[in-house]
Amino acid sequence: ADQGDGDAQYNLGSMYGEGLGVPQDFKEAARWYRLAAEQGYAEARNSLGVMYHDGQGVPQDDEEAARWYRLAADQGLAGAQSNLGIAYANGQGVPQNYKEAVRWTQLAADQGFASAQHNLGVSYGDGEGVPQDDKEAVRWFRLAADQGYADAQYNLGVMYANGEGVPQDDKEAVRWYRLAADQGDARAQYNLGLMYADGRGVPQDDKEAVRWWRLTADQGHANAQLCLGLMYDNGIGVP
Repeated sequence: ADQGDGDAQYNLGSMYGEGLGVPQDFKEAARWYRLAAEQGYAEARNSLGVMYHDGQGVPQDDEEAARWYRLAADQGLAGAQSNLGIAYANGQGVPQNYKEAVRWTQLAADQGFASAQHNLGVSYGDGEGVPQDDKEAVRWFRLAADQGYADAQYNLGVMYANGEGVPQDDKEAVRWYRLAADQGDARAQYNLGLMYADGRGVPQDDKEAVRWWRLTADQGHANAQLCLGLMYDNGIGVP
């Protein structure tokens, strides 16, 4: 890395950023990322952008984050394209522009980048930057969900539960909720509890409802805490 090898500099930055084999040190991570980034190393440019976005090891600066994302995105790096899409969607470091958000997100999604596929599904679901289209939303959610992306699994469950873009199917909703819930997604755990409480897509089971609500309540989910309180007050599904 000291000899200017971009790959080694990036790897050393990652080690400092994650505390692997060295004490975690965000300033050192940013320093090594910058050395690699200035040599045109795309992954380092994106990582330096993340450091600026998060204010880790460098002063928080969304414009600098977007600048580094763009340099890496122009090199075709899917993660940077996705990050730049998010920046445009939220107006962070760049003027808010949903069409630009979709353009960059699409480039990353077309490379199979799961979070971008999910975000593109959200854009179609909301009709932001593209015409509203539930079927397209489902298509992108499914691509990301099949890669194990929990947010997409949850959203696909919602689409099946509501019959949006797909035929209404409680069993399919439960299947996708469960996959996301097993990864710790609080919204999916809460919805899975509702499905058990109502007997939708699964046999009605108050104990299972309580089990899932307890998991999500422990994450601070207010509605789950409320449901759990009601179950205890009424002695339903609890010892």
